[in-house]
Amino acid sequence: MKNVCILGSTGSVGRAALEVIDNLKSEFRVFALSCDKNIQLLKQQVEQFNPKYVCITNPVSAIKFKVGNPDLSGSLFTGLDGLKTLASHPEVDIFLNALVGTIGLHSTLLAIKNKKRVAIANKETLVAYGKIIMHEVNKNGASLLPVDSEHSAIHQCLSQSNAPVRRIILTASGGPFLHKPITADITPESALKHPVWQMGKKITVDSATLMNKGLEVIEASVLFNIPASKIEIVIHPQSIIHSAVEFVDGSIIAQLSSPDMKLPIQYALTYPKRYPSSIKPLDFEKIKKLEFMKPDFNKFPCLRLAYEAAEAGGTMPCVLNSANEVAVQSFLAHEIKLTQISELIEEVMKKHVGATALLRFIKSPSLSEIEQAEEWAQQETKNII
Repeated sequence: MKNVCILGSTGSVGRAALEVIDNLKSEFRVFALSCDKNIQLLKQQVEQFNPKYVCITNPVSAIKFKVGNPDLSGSLFTGLDGLKTLASHPEVDIFLNALVGTIGLHSTLLAIKNKKRVAIANKETLVAYGKIIMHEVNKNGASLLPVDSEHSAIHQCLSQSNAPVRRIILTASGGPFLHKPITADITPESALKHPVWQMGKKITVDSATLMNKGLEVIEASVLFNIPASKIEIVIHPQSIIHSAVEFVDGSIIAQLSSPDMKLPIQYALTYPKRYPSSIKPLDFEKIKKLEFMKPDFNKFPCLRLAYEAAEAGGTMPCVLNSANEVAVQSFLAHEIKLTQISELIEEVMKKHVGATALLRFIKSPSLSEIEQAEEWAQQETKNII
């Protein structure tokens, strides 16, 4: 039986992961859970799965949880140090990073250095620090499995052949505004109505601007060591084909399933084995059509910016990601318009390579230099807002 540590257990991916584990009780045990503020749900998860340890990163929430659950105080860790403790714990076999943002960077690196199986759903960490993470994976002989449905699909396709790859076909649902104009009066409430997936607020807004897909291009480039120019985005509203790989001979292998995050999570936990799952099987007779179309880069400028950041490499993907995080938070707080998200990101990216930039672009940055770029981009975006 494998011990699983889940960072971000109260988020959409964390909750789905617990469903997977509950369905595979004979194979996995919930060893540790973490959350930021949702201590009510965390308490329910603790009661159901009885983990050995929990971590609450928000200090105020940690105090409230400790007061309300004194019998659990001995198994409670707090803050970023708590995440690191869980990541390096010798009894942890599988480490699932389901956090939002780059808060889980150092704990992920620790899990890799301690040779855990790392299942990662935290795309921001891979976008900003991907090359450093993959270097540590290769250096330590660790195992890293992507949890994003698209990257899980690519992994599954690549596992079927070692032939040279011509291109990766990254599918996108198109988000809530695929067939609607993007205007300045779009509210956060309307942007959060995704037609297919039930996700957290930040990733749902990213899906509305298609920045989520742009980040996935960078992520795929890092994970599979392929240039972004060989990664093609295709809009596929039905979200049945999760991605595909075209090999040098022209053959294309695609992965299909019902749109359910539990499948890529289970794949990351059990690879290379496969077990029965609780997801709804595909009924081909009920699939009326499968549509495919090119994305509109003018309508969704975040895609162009993501490809530019991927091509530049270095600190630029981090700057793109950090500026986007701040911009999305400001949009959700009704401080800026949806259309201003891409404008802010582009302005910060231009400043990063400008002659008078306080923090200039670095092509081969160290971890600390990326952290500095992250902090600079966040503050610069806030200054512009």
